[in-house]
Amino acid sequence: MNTTQLPAPVANADSRPYWDAVKDQKLLIRKCSDCGELHFMPRYLCPFCWSDKLEWVQSKGAGSVHSYTVIRRAPVQTFATRVPYVIALIELDEGPRMMANVLGEDALDTKIGDRVNVIFEDRGEDAKVPQFKRVKA
Repeated sequence: MNTTQLPAPVANADSRPYWDAVKDQKLLIRKCSDCGELHFMPRYLCPFCWSDKLEWVQSKGAGSVHSYTVIRRAPVQTFATRVPYVIALIELDEGPRMMANVLGEDALDTKIGDRVNVIFEDRGEDAKVPQFKRVKA
């Protein structure tokens, strides 16, 4: 599958360290230095206590499928070559949840509770996107 036609991520000031780490195949999440809570997505303030004392920590990149849906009709032409595909809410082992695709030959067999590991999908020149692959039992 040619992923260079798919959109590359657009970083902002809050997410630049996250996307730079993804290029190096590292999945980062935020940790609040005041309340200790971990969260995703990259943002300026802790969503739990509103502190701005945040640090980046590396996730193991492992988790489980909390919920998912199968997309059978592309929302825009860019994704038409991918249908059907799975979008899942992944609960990372560290606690935060994130949305991503489940990729691989068995992606359409995805079920709630499936174990997954992060993989990094190329999105053109010097861009990657974290996605997940099912862990085979």
